Amino acid sequence: MRTLVLGVGNPLMSDDGVGQRLLAELASLQPPLAGIDYVDAGTLSFLLLPRIEDCAALLVLDAARLGGAPGEVREFSGAGMDAFLRSASCSVHEIGLRDLLDAARLTDTLPARRALVGVQPDRVDWGEKLSPPVAAAVPAAVALARGVLERWQLDVTS
Repeated sequence: MRTLVLGVGNPLMSDDGVGQRLLAELASLQPPLAGIDYVDAGTLSFLLLPRIEDCAALLVLDAARLGGAPGEVREFSGAGMDAFLRSASCSVHEIGLRDLLDAARLTDTLPARRALVGVQPDRVDWGEKLSPPVAAAVPAAVALARGVLERWQLDVTS
């Protein structure tokens, strides 16, 4: 089972770069997990569609407007992810994650296993550093993402 992990965001826009930070830290965890492709998705593009079409599971790491305190971390899986993306505010990305997943849905290639680990941003403005509350949330978000991947791998092997 190939699993695609996308780190989404713009690292030049402060907290919007949290997706790439989570991606780098998740990819560096030991022991490494087999069958995982870690991809810096930047600010998204339909060029990612073939990657999504070729995976059995998809995990997205991104800043997300959760309506909570800066640094809040949440996971949305399957239909819960779809519902969250339908209700979420516009993003600063070229295209939205919802648009990309809708394209996969139209081609009947949307992975049944899909999840979003989102971190509530504090500041999305010019800057290369994460705000203190978002930086402090990175370990919890990475642990949550790793847990999702491990759970998926256990479900496949059992």
